[in-house]
Parts: sequence; C-alpha cells; structure tokens
Amino acid sequence: MDTRAFFSAAADGFGRRLATVGPDQWRASTPCAEWDVRALVQHVVNECRWIRPLIEGRTIAEVGDRLDGDLLGADPDGAWRDAYAEALASIAPPEALSGAVHLSFGDRTGDQYISQVACDVAIHTWDLARGTGGDDHLDPEVVAAAQAEVDGWGPDIDAWRAAGVFGPAVESPAGADAQTRLLGMVGRRAHG
Repeated sequence: MDTRAFFSAAADGFGRRLATVGPDQWRASTPCAEWDVRALVQHVVNECRWIRPLIEGRTIAEVGDRLDGDLLGADPDGAWRDAYAEALASIAPPEALSGAVHLSFGDRTGDQYISQVACDVAIHTWDLARGTGGDDHLDPEVVAAAQAEVDGWGPDIDAWRAAGVFGPAVESPAGADAQTRLLGMVGRRAHG
C-alpha cells in the first residue's frame, strides 16, 4: 500500500467511526487517558490541518499558533471532513511527498511524514471506536501498513514512549492477530 493509499484508507476508517458518534458520546473516555472522544477528534483534526503547511515547506514556527484552540466548533464531523479534504488535496501533487517536511524532531520527507500521520490516525481510529463502543476492527491492509511504519522506527519507539506519545508496550498473547500485536506495540490492550 503506498503512502497516499495508506493515509486515505486510515482516514476513511476514522471518518466512518466519527460519523456514528452520538450526541451523548463526546465526553466518553477513550484508551488515551487524557482525552475524551471530543479531545481525541480534536487531535486528529489538528494533525490533518498541519499537513498542508508542513507539506508546503513551512516550519512549525512559521505556522505559529494558527492551529491552536478548538478546531471542531459546533460541527466536529464537518470540521473533520474539511480537514481531511484539505490534507488529501495537499498530498495529491506528485512532488508533495518528496520534499522536506520540518518537524519538531527533525526533517523528514513528505512520504515519511504522511506515513507517520496515517499510522497515528489508524491507531486513533481504534481509540475512537473503543471510546464509543463502535466497530474496533481495523482494515487489515491499514494494520499491515501501520505495523510497517512502527517497525521502521526501531529503537526510536522508546523515545516516543518516553515523550508520552505511546504507553509502555503491552505483551500480546501467543497467536495474537496482527491488530492486537500492533496495538500492543503502541501501548494499547486490544482485549479486556
């Protein structure tokens, strides 16, 4: 699965779960202890809003506080659709994924950056589904692409854990499926 397809499939899965969130579920807890459903959706929308300026070569300092604050307003689903459409449009040009992207932890190619975002969106799709009691079974191709992304981090995943991005690894039971193993690597207990 190429990077654009990975991002699109992960984001489509997130959007499908988001469309089912009921009015009484926005304050429900999620596997991300510090985020309820609304805060989790805010995070993913924010991540998608960062794609355009970063793919266009801007630095975090140049973007400044433009993306701070509540991006969801009274229409979280609409905010998501707009952010996702903008992100897709910004990665569509052939050259979009080959340029340098200036991240807080160093420069990466657009391809590397979008793969990281797609992985995060996939994981948060599971978080959203768990928080709302929705379908938490991820697309197997998305799981495989996310696993390849996480595997590519090697020992750097420990730095992500130390920074609080992921919790400690959760050991997967013998014979666990690919989704359970992926979730365990990023600090989530798939069952129980």
